[in-house]
Amino acid sequence: MAGVRWLDEREQRAWRGLMEMQDGLTEFVDRQLRNRCGLSNSDYQVLVHLSEASDGRLRPFELGRLLHWEKSRLSQHLGRMENRGLVRRERCPTDQRGAVVALTPRGRTLIEDAAPQHVDDVRGVLIDHLTEEELETLAAIGDKVRERLAALGQKR
Repeated sequence: MAGVRWLDEREQRAWRGLMEMQDGLTEFVDRQLRNRCGLSNSDYQVLVHLSEASDGRLRPFELGRLLHWEKSRLSQHLGRMENRGLVRRERCPTDQRGAVVALTPRGRTLIEDAAPQHVDDVRGVLIDHLTEEELETLAAIGDKVRERLAALGQKR
C-alpha cells in the first residue's frame, strides 16, 4: 500500500458527496418517471433520443452510442420496450440486413406526456436550487471529467 495517495478529508467529502448526489438524483428521477408515467429512466432516455431523431428512427448502433450502452443491454431493453408497444424494430431501408428502431405512436405520446413533468422534476430538485455561477461550475466540472474519461479511452 506504499505510494497510495489516499483521499484527504476534503477530497473524500467531495467524492462521496458526488456519488451520493448521483445515486439520489437517479433514484428520484426513476421513481418520479415510474410513478407518473410508468417509464423507467432507461425507457425515458431511449424515447428521448428517438423523439429527437428527425423521423423518430435510429439505427441500433447510433442509439447505443448515444446512450453509452453495450449492444446486449440495448437489445434486451429494446425487446422489453417493444413488448410494451413503445418502440418497434424495422428493416433499414438503405441496408436490408440492418435494422432501425422506431418510436411508436404510444411511445411518442408517453414521451410527450413525460417530458414536461421530468423537466419540472429536474428543475425542482437541482436547477432552480443553484445559482448561475454554480450551474456554470457544475457544467464545467462535467465537461472536464468527460474529457478526462475520453482521454483514458472510456465511453463518456
